[in-house]
Amino acid sequence: MDLSDAALLLAAGLAAGTVNAAAGGGSLITFPALIAVGLPPVPANVTNSVSVCPGYLASVAGSRADLPPRRSLVTLAPATVVGTIVGCLLLLATPARTFEVVVPFLVLGATAMLAFQDPLRALVGHPRDLPPRRRTVAVQAMVALGAVYGGYFGAALGVMLVAGLALVLDATLARVTAIKNLLSAVVGLTTVAVFSLFGPVNWAAVAVVAPATLVGGYAGARLVRRLPPVLLKMLIVAFGTVIGLYLLWRALR
Repeated sequence: MDLSDAALLLAAGLAAGTVNAAAGGGSLITFPALIAVGLPPVPANVTNSVSVCPGYLASVAGSRADLPPRRSLVTLAPATVVGTIVGCLLLLATPARTFEVVVPFLVLGATAMLAFQDPLRALVGHPRDLPPRRRTVAVQAMVALGAVYGGYFGAALGVMLVAGLALVLDATLARVTAIKNLLSAVVGLTTVAVFSLFGPVNWAAVAVVAPATLVGGYAGARLVRRLPPVLLKMLIVAFGTVIGLYLLWRALR
């Protein structure tokens, strides 16, 4: 890795940490950067998953004031960890091509779900009107599905989690974003554990990207707390649409 490669990865990590905290999708900055410096796709994906983890942790620190009570968060940890492990194993054991084709539609579907949140709630019921057991199952299912996606690919994980959680939680978008940051951090830590043991991680690239995502993640989380809910929602929907269309173009070219 020469100086220009390191500069590219440093800038990508800073931008990705900020974007991940605000809307999700920062891996679409770091992943192409890792490809550009010469890493093959699977090692780049694995290295990227490890590299962005510090940014998730910084996002949690920056948004901690918006988190709900700790007891309610602890119940989400098992589904997050198990789902992430399943996603990691899928990445290491199966061809990536099939999922590359499916991923854009998942991202675009999640974005549409967030954009049309109110009409969808009218169809499935507002979270506050659902029986407690059904609400709990819905939240756990959304978290598990998001974690599987995060373990496998990770890009746009924030968009996926915000869209799903906003549909099944009776909470402000700022609180949903804070929960998203925490779950993303759990996904990140789990991928670090799995890929450190079994994945082809390029640790030199991690050493450059990870500290930059740490700085960007904290700054992005602080920014989110100052944004009006409507503007934050528009930002996430716009970014999710761009991400989905980019992934679709990349998969079909």
